[in-house]
Amino acid sequence: MGSGVTQALVDYAAPQPGLRILDLATGTGEPGISLAQRCAPGGTVTAVDLSAELLELAAGRALKKNLSNFFTQQADAHELPFPDRSFDLATCRFGVMFFGDVKQALAELQRVLKPGSRACFVVWGSFEQPYWQTTMKIVRRHIGGELLDPGQGDPFRFAAAGSLSEALRSAGFRGVEESTQDVPWVWQGSAEEVFEYACAVSTPFRAMLERVPEAKWPRIRDEVHSAINRYRVGDEIQFGASVILASGKA
Repeated sequence: MGSGVTQALVDYAAPQPGLRILDLATGTGEPGISLAQRCAPGGTVTAVDLSAELLELAAGRALKKNLSNFFTQQADAHELPFPDRSFDLATCRFGVMFFGDVKQALAELQRVLKPGSRACFVVWGSFEQPYWQTTMKIVRRHIGGELLDPGQGDPFRFAAAGSLSEALRSAGFRGVEESTQDVPWVWQGSAEEVFEYACAVSTPFRAMLERVPEAKWPRIRDEVHSAINRYRVGDEIQFGASVILASGKA
């Protein structure tokens, strides 16, 4: 479902053959895998995440694509295990919002980038968009209370225009740029499947979902499925997504 976001970030980062690239909070491997395909020959991608389990999945996906220039390393973005000036480009897809100390993590990223190298980010725009409005907003309307679990971070931390740019400048990045872009956000399957997926992977909403009484779930699911199906086009559910792309130079 996030392939449109990945493509937007890769295009924005504009990787070139021969570059040494760092992908922060890579999860199951994107955009690192796509970047590895674009920076060959001669370039490499080091994909970093806190989760060894996710990195194992990322390595397996890269292996299936016969990528010999994609490497994984378990690490914390706040304390990267790399020498100063190690990388020519850095990317982070839907990760910076969850860093415990954003300024420290960005300063650490700046440290491992070569002078003049870019760090490129993509984050969620407003909560007020189709994917979230047809899922988590409906759940909250039925049960009230807090939308997000404070202990799990805020996916919309940088949704306000200019907020990510300000964080980059505060960390010392130069030539900061930011723009909002509408990208495909497509589910190839049923409304039931997309809601099940949303509930399974949306960790920041977990506490809210656990508050739902069992008796309320049938009505919530009916309303959610109906709302999602308004975006159905043939065999696909075409939500679309509004994301923010930002970059700065070390």
